Amino acid sequence: MPELPETETIARDLDGAIKGRKITKVSVRKPDVLREVSARALATRLRDAKILRSWRRAKLVVIDLDTGDRIVVQPRFTGALLIDDGSLAPSDLNYSTLRMDLDDGRALHYADVRRLGTFALMSQKRFDEYSGKLGIEPLDRSFTAKHLSGVLRATTQPVKKVLMEQRKIAGIGNIYANEALWRAGIDPSRSAASVSLEEAGHLRDSIVGVLEEAIEARGTSFRDYRDARGKRGSFVEKLNAYGRAGLPCHRCGAKLVSTHAVDGRATTMCVRCQH
Repeated sequence: MPELPETETIARDLDGAIKGRKITKVSVRKPDVLREVSARALATRLRDAKILRSWRRAKLVVIDLDTGDRIVVQPRFTGALLIDDGSLAPSDLNYSTLRMDLDDGRALHYADVRRLGTFALMSQKRFDEYSGKLGIEPLDRSFTAKHLSGVLRATTQPVKKVLMEQRKIAGIGNIYANEALWRAGIDPSRSAASVSLEEAGHLRDSIVGVLEEAIEARGTSFRDYRDARGKRGSFVEKLNAYGRAGLPCHRCGAKLVSTHAVDGRATTMCVRCQH
């Protein structure tokens, strides 16, 4: 589930908490979460590596090391990067797949209940290749109404599906696609090519607005998402569409409906005020 706001929150937390620390030891419990590296190679390459910074790309948490390698974590549905300073409850670490001991006595865990997320170690060249296949960041200045309009007009697929295509726009998932389209008053099933430049401008502003507000609220927690401190995000209290099927629309009062017909995912919308 972690989308752009959740991974941004995790990355910011990590950057403030572990920048400058050295990794002294790595223990892998569940190697099936690893990508592009074996458990033995991971332990060898991370030993004594210094953490330079933590940041986000799309739905990925990226940790730069002084060795030139990058840790690249894709949490997907139930993954979490948790800093343990001794205060986490033992139950918080029941699903730890690997542990990185730090030189100040703390540990960084990658925990994942369903183990659908991934933990990779990439060289700079490999990461650039991987990242280059992802689309524009919606919080970058270059993500303008004109750019979004060009992306939408190039396809007749449903507009919601286009927003979630990571090779076109990076970081938006089901929650924030639903929310942005509700704010913009656009039917998620509409052909992307039918969205006018003016509508694309409203949609661009809605995307940026909902993402920034969700980051400020430290993400959206329904069941599994936790930040690096093991805490829940509070944006769930501000949702207008996602998870509200059958409830009144906050804008017009009509009952919100939900369907899986658009892209196989739960799409919640107002049939009265989204066109």
